[in-house]
Amino acid sequence: MISIREKFEEREKNFLSPFGTLSSKSKGRKRKEKSCAIRTEFQRDKDRIIYSNAFRRMKHKTQVFLSPFGSQYRTRLTHTIEVSQIARTVSRAMHLNEDLAEAIALGHDLGHTPFGHSGETALQEVFLTNFTHTEQSIRVVEFLEKGGKGLNLTYEVIDGIKKHSKGVGDIFARDPKHMAETLEGRVVRISDIMAYLNHDLEDALRSEVIKKKDIPDFCTKMLGKTHSERANTMIQDLIFSSTVKDDSLILRLSDDVHNAMKELRSFLYNNVYRADIVHSEFEKAKKILIDIYNYFMDQENEELFKKVARKMRLEHLLESKQDYKTTVADLIASMTDNYVMELYSKIFFPKSLV
Repeated sequence: MISIREKFEEREKNFLSPFGTLSSKSKGRKRKEKSCAIRTEFQRDKDRIIYSNAFRRMKHKTQVFLSPFGSQYRTRLTHTIEVSQIARTVSRAMHLNEDLAEAIALGHDLGHTPFGHSGETALQEVFLTNFTHTEQSIRVVEFLEKGGKGLNLTYEVIDGIKKHSKGVGDIFARDPKHMAETLEGRVVRISDIMAYLNHDLEDALRSEVIKKKDIPDFCTKMLGKTHSERANTMIQDLIFSSTVKDDSLILRLSDDVHNAMKELRSFLYNNVYRADIVHSEFEKAKKILIDIYNYFMDQENEELFKKVARKMRLEHLLESKQDYKTTVADLIASMTDNYVMELYSKIFFPKSLV
């Protein structure tokens, strides 16, 4: 008797375009597993990510502003949900595998440090110069979750997570080394950019770091005045501008929308991410994490380190054969903003004796 999973797989064959990734054709997992009777391989990956400890922690991790302390601002989790929604919309419209795109989107920021990119910079200074949240996300799904076993995700989802990052580089990856193997992975990359351009701008306006009149006129003219208008413009432009060439689907944007997105990103970097008020908080957060890292690098503080690892359900790190400094970095990268503040207070603030 045909299983529910097989019915879904057959539906994919009838619905997906030739460029979509069939779950039945996945390259598989590092550790082979028996197929699920109900879910496709990519649906299973999505569930594993959602139920992971790292996914839950993102609700208390900074996107740009110290958002966990202001309920109206995006957190790393709400950012992830917005990326996922955009990726699903685009994938469905282009007849790609929506489940694969969603799984990649949900997992793309699992390795982000507390306090956003300030945490990433802190660990680059004291731990590893080329530390990135992207590589840490791979560590999360391959080692840090499930007591050291990892989530055992499919090859396609791991590849998409690994290649989502873009920094201030090209919006579209052109170097094959930085380009996801699947179209769904490439959709997540551009969806990530669309999401943060929109919500970081909205959060910056809400916080009054910038004002509406500061936004470049060309960006407003081409993309729209509101979050909804900008999102619709970007998403529809990607869907209708992408073309088939030499039997390949090439993701692209119209020149005007592409240039407006690049200008908006440059505006955000210069006027929001590097704004004095944002940067000063960035430096404070960075110092906190560096102080905690150095504190735990002192072996005399090992007992507290063990207690923290157990509390965070990362006790398998204590038995790991990896370098101690890597273990400390793994623990700190996994912390939430509010737990870092609580821990910093416990370690460094004086306590009343009366």
